[in-house]
Amino acid sequence: MFTPPHTETDKDRWPDVARLPRGSRARTATAALILRRAFARLPLRVQWGKAPAAGSGPLLRVRDPEAFFRRIGAGGLVGFGESYMAGEWDADDLVGVLTVLATHVDDLVPAPLRRLRALWVRRRPAEQRNTVTGARDNIRRHYDLSNDLFALFLDPTMSYSAAVFPTLPATGVDFPAAQHHKIDRLLDLAGVGPGTRVLEIGTGWGELALRAARRGATVVTVTLSAEQRHLAMSRLRDAGVADRATVELCDYRHVSGTYDAVVSVEMIEAVGADYWPVYFSTLRERLAPGGRIALQTITMPHERMLATGRSHTWISKYIFPGGLIPSMTAVERESAAAGLTIGSDHGYGEHYAETLRLWRERFSQQAPSVDALGFDNTFRRMWELYLAYSEAGFRAQYLDVRQLLLTASTTTRGAVR
Repeated sequence: MFTPPHTETDKDRWPDVARLPRGSRARTATAALILRRAFARLPLRVQWGKAPAAGSGPLLRVRDPEAFFRRIGAGGLVGFGESYMAGEWDADDLVGVLTVLATHVDDLVPAPLRRLRALWVRRRPAEQRNTVTGARDNIRRHYDLSNDLFALFLDPTMSYSAAVFPTLPATGVDFPAAQHHKIDRLLDLAGVGPGTRVLEIGTGWGELALRAARRGATVVTVTLSAEQRHLAMSRLRDAGVADRATVELCDYRHVSGTYDAVVSVEMIEAVGADYWPVYFSTLRERLAPGGRIALQTITMPHERMLATGRSHTWISKYIFPGGLIPSMTAVERESAAAGLTIGSDHGYGEHYAETLRLWRERFSQQAPSVDALGFDNTFRRMWELYLAYSEAGFRAQYLDVRQLLLTASTTTRGAVR
């Protein structure tokens, strides 16, 4: 449900939301013409300003059409997201509206105009490249926001990746067990048991390392987030497994040694396409003879990945700077180039949609607590859009999530347990 901003947007914190972009009348008029025609063809009800809503489907309410068109004409999807943050449009069923848009994303702009996309889409800023310094800064911008913030909407395991539920639709009661099911399946893929030497690339808040240690494994897990490291170490101590699990504040490129099992859960999306060769080479180099890699990754269609990688998107600007979701084509190519073979591949995108729904519902219910942590209304609207936008991507099957087993190309392929 839409709630209008209670206060003016903080101009220092949100400069591009607080003010309208400079935009030519021609671009604004072109955006208005394209979007009015495109939305009229979609299964949406659309209300432009105070005019009656027209169409059928979930309701998209554009409260300030002039600002809406101006932002999109000037910034495309970045403007679309900033317009929501500014309260210029809303939806009672935000996921429903975004699912329709995600399903028809390739139909919104006429084919002849798509070729002109490069004329107005901005390139990603050079400072977002995931160099050793850049990666650290990019990770801090998201994961070091506040452990307390993430605890408000994640389940008690503090897992920030797709769960595997016993049945769909999911319930909150199922959440911790579903996250453990996901983790256990990855540990089984990697063959983790007593005495296994495990490297985890991307600690999160420590739940996978904790469960691997409880199996009797020795774990080294690395993260670039000081906030995550602090809480993960505390959770490992409280669980009595700190003697078997070490959390290092370390770039994956700087890890040394070899391991029987390497596990990385939704970390590749933060690596950046320029560094995927290094990432997969690191996976291969850290693998002991006969070892196994369990990789969980979100994926998108290859052509869409290429277009997204060339663009400065709303997600890259506000949520995950430097990040890019790979395609399976890219994963297959980069893993093969590093000397790795994909031995099994399991997709379960519908479970991610349910994971995101539960996160989004919990986040909305915790609005007063989010405010109490010092986050303003613009931040809450940004986060609501991020969670709904991501859920819609999975519901539209525009996104998927996959668990992969990788082994060195000279070894025999393993089987899913």
